[in-house]
Amino acid sequence: MTEVLTAGQMRAIEAAAIESGAVSGRELMERAGRGVVAALFEEWPELAAAPHRAVVLCGPGNNGGDGFVVARLLKDWGWEVALFLVGDAERLPPDAKANCVRWAAMGPVGDWSGAGGAMQADLVVDALFGTGLTRPVSEDATTPIRACAGARNRPRIVAVDIASVMDADSGRALGPVGFADLTVTFHRAKLGHYLAEGPGRSGRLRVCDIGLSGAASGAVRIAHPSCAGKAVAGHKYASGHALVLSGGAGRSGAARLAARGALRMGAGLVTLGVPGSAQMEVASQITAIMLARVEDGAGLARVLEDGRINALCLGPGLGVGRARDLVAAALGADDPDGPARALVLDADALTAFEDDPQDLFKRLHDGCVLTPHGGEFARLFPDLAEKLAAPATEGPGFSKVDATREAAARAGCVVLFKGADTVIAGPDGACVINGAVYDRAAPWLATAGSGDVLAGFITGLLARGFAPLEAAETAAWLHVECARSFGPGLIAEDLSEELPRVLRALGV
Repeated sequence: MTEVLTAGQMRAIEAAAIESGAVSGRELMERAGRGVVAALFEEWPELAAAPHRAVVLCGPGNNGGDGFVVARLLKDWGWEVALFLVGDAERLPPDAKANCVRWAAMGPVGDWSGAGGAMQADLVVDALFGTGLTRPVSEDATTPIRACAGARNRPRIVAVDIASVMDADSGRALGPVGFADLTVTFHRAKLGHYLAEGPGRSGRLRVCDIGLSGAASGAVRIAHPSCAGKAVAGHKYASGHALVLSGGAGRSGAARLAARGALRMGAGLVTLGVPGSAQMEVASQITAIMLARVEDGAGLARVLEDGRINALCLGPGLGVGRARDLVAAALGADDPDGPARALVLDADALTAFEDDPQDLFKRLHDGCVLTPHGGEFARLFPDLAEKLAAPATEGPGFSKVDATREAAARAGCVVLFKGADTVIAGPDGACVINGAVYDRAAPWLATAGSGDVLAGFITGLLARGFAPLEAAETAAWLHVECARSFGPGLIAEDLSEELPRVLRALGV
């Protein structure tokens, strides 16, 4: 299980290790500096051959202390190193100050005001503010980085822990610049490396082991798939029966995409519930998927008299005008003495409750999964969306993780907040990030209908008996992998057809 941490959680892990006597703060700083140098030489092997020139920019805290270690190690490697410090060396924290003294025996500690003109280098090490940044950064404080960006032969930039001006908890910028070609962080990645602007400003991300152990309570996980294999001796009803509701004539494509996704994901049976106006249109497009007439809430209630239907998907192409009645019927049709049916609500099924989200929330149960994109999230949770969109003025900032956790608690069910930084949270606070970033970038997912397929993937797993958070996490992970496997030229129809290849690669 891979955790991602807040800055506070990371500080607590470091403090516990130091207080236990397992390691000193100075030793952690040494390990961090060595990790940065090893990572940059691994990333750019040609830099391991001296001589090269580095500019090291050190801030007033322990991140600056890491920078002093990097400067010393590069100097020992034979590099020409110019180091600049923001602030007063006498006011550095003890471990950083000790490393400043060690560096001063090797080379000068340059005046910060002169750093902007010293950027003709092969490498710039950004050890300015790190994960502890809590207030906006002035333009004066980032002059050297901006000078670097404008240099004729721009040097490579390595950020120590996180690019300066970035809030490590929200991934939002607290200043005018902040970018790196390589970011080296320690023990675990931080939330800000995966959320909002963080991935785009981090370059490549490397996580360096500095010998710490222990997990953080309530930490967010990086998504991973649960086994999606099926029992050898199973039959179709053992894999569940999913019902996907469709819109009217000319609006059935989204539901057909979702239904195909549910079928490919292994639901034993999938039925499309279709109004009469679209019945011929849909019938001419499907083969393995079944068809049922569902005109309105009363019609849906009749179909749901079949107790073998155990998962529903409402929203893709449904039409806002029909959605509210159908959602109410779907959530009111369960046997009060039996288990509630699993339910995915997407698109129009969410927008239909824009004027009164509480009317939806009071109907939901813990077997539901909501899958909003940014606009739909704002319609259901306008106050959370407003906080998320507010200009970043201090850290730790309100993050997409915070927003999704609060939304899940309010709705009483799993919420999957879409995006390249998809966040999935349960009402108990459990939280997962499925980032289509760094080596998992999947820009081809930005195509019409891809979200409908994701809703179908989740529905298929729910039909098979997956728990809601597990289904959402596994479906989101596989959704990205299908896009990466197919590659350029992807359209939504390709996602379901690529799924068998992805599952085979997983050994399913």
